[in-house]
Amino acid sequence: MDQLIKAIIDKQSVAVVGLDTAFDYLPEGMRQNVTRASEAAESILEFNLNVINAVKDLAPAVKVQIAYYEMYGVEGLMAFRETVRYARKAGLVVMADAKRNDIGSTAECYAKAFLGKSKINDLTFEPFGADILTVNGYLGVDGIKPFLDVMRDRDKGIFVLVKTSNPSSGQLQNLVLQDGRTVFECMGDLVEEWGSDNIGAYGYSKVGAVVGATHPVEAATLRKRLPHTFFLIPGYGAQGGTADDLAVSFDERGLGGAVNNSRGILLAYRKERYQGQKYYEAARNALTDMQQDIARALRNKGINRIGE
Repeated sequence: MDQLIKAIIDKQSVAVVGLDTAFDYLPEGMRQNVTRASEAAESILEFNLNVINAVKDLAPAVKVQIAYYEMYGVEGLMAFRETVRYARKAGLVVMADAKRNDIGSTAECYAKAFLGKSKINDLTFEPFGADILTVNGYLGVDGIKPFLDVMRDRDKGIFVLVKTSNPSSGQLQNLVLQDGRTVFECMGDLVEEWGSDNIGAYGYSKVGAVVGATHPVEAATLRKRLPHTFFLIPGYGAQGGTADDLAVSFDERGLGGAVNNSRGILLAYRKERYQGQKYYEAARNALTDMQQDIARALRNKGINRIGE
């Protein structure tokens, strides 16, 4: 998480590029004459690499949602792996958005796959090699401890689902418990506890929380409640979250969160505002517009420079 925060300060941007790349998102010329899953995966990878090249000097991180690759089978997973590797070589912090959720040895396998190393006889290798992984903590500490162990050994991070951006999240997450806390507050308290022995140089732990931009009241509650927990903030743009909504998720230094935007960047080339631009040019310009929008919202909060 320190690596992510340093990149945010260096680039003065909290905007994360979400590489949730479906084949249908590609320009028509990249979709023509594709008849095999392997060819689709190659086109997706080409698209991703060009977007990464276009944004790597602006964005502190990318988030790669694995479901968009799994639906193309083994070939899609190869594109996922190569996207992760390329983004890391480009100097970006890479979040694997996989929302893994299990216990015991199965959770250990997930942790090794995304954050750690696997061993076959004398061969040790990184299966995917992400820096940070999204996980589902609603199985309790049994489902989190295996990730914490690998995370500490490998200097990695996790984001635990706390208050998600989807409209129906309140059906469960906003229920009130016997002690007066909501379910999302209880989960947030657990996240703060799980990260309490991993506080970094900027005051945030390696155990972060997913807190959607579409629920600003709950986000403000969590920001006060979880002083050492860094937020991954989905929901900006296509899901309806605004820069003003998400400003409550940041501390007085403009730290404490990173904002993901996927479709708004990947599909920017289809918008009238960016008409005539190459998809990677439109992606860069959409990212710049997003950064300026969030910077405006942070200035309204009295934050003129992130990290100060």
